[in-house]
Amino acid sequence: MRRSLVLATVTFVLISWCYAQKGEVQSDDTPVAKNASPKTLTKADSLKFTKNKTIPDIIRDEAIAALSHYPELAETPIDFVFRKDIIKSFMQAQPKWYGIFQGKKRRKYVVKITPALKLKDKSIPVEELPTEALIGWLGHELGHIMDYKNRSGFALIRFGIGYLTSEKYLKKAEQRADMYAINHQLGSEILSTKHFILENAQIPLAYKERIRRLYMSPEEVMEHIDEDGSLLPIEGDEL
Repeated sequence: MRRSLVLATVTFVLISWCYAQKGEVQSDDTPVAKNASPKTLTKADSLKFTKNKTIPDIIRDEAIAALSHYPELAETPIDFVFRKDIIKSFMQAQPKWYGIFQGKKRRKYVVKITPALKLKDKSIPVEELPTEALIGWLGHELGHIMDYKNRSGFALIRFGIGYLTSEKYLKKAEQRADMYAINHQLGSEILSTKHFILENAQIPLAYKERIRRLYMSPEEVMEHIDEDGSLLPIEGDEL
């Protein structure tokens, strides 16, 4: 009875987390040049960074540009998919919950993307967003996957519980994703994303406030871009 209750609880947490987010081969660990753009990536780069990935054509160049900064994810299965039912966010990354206990190297991930960014009186299709801002958005989500990839299955369950129940925990998770992106030389793209959101009069105020409340501020990002290139500490999480 107790075992059944534990399994039921775990299943509920995993399903709830997924619903709430509706957001070994050796590889070269040297990223493509800093601030890589879709135009600077070669065909060889594209093949290297799209292994085990599914990417919609309309964001393929930007996704590859973001992936090029994460050589650790070169072998990691990631599906980039468009979903209209994402809650509160424009993009969300998560592990595929049915594979959480398969082992870290066999785990698969998904990055969910809203087809269009909703503004006050219209929507912007994702393919019409500024290129650097879109790369920054994708780079932030890949930062989440970096945060997930070395956690055990039970640690991911704890993460899901914290993500759903604690805004303090949620803030730490979002800021860790920003820090992973900055450490992977995506600081200017992350800054572009934040400026696009916070300085756009058509972005709903509630979304702007969420970004201000939970994520690193543009000023904090700029401080680290201006520093000597040393890596930011990535703190662990506690429940």
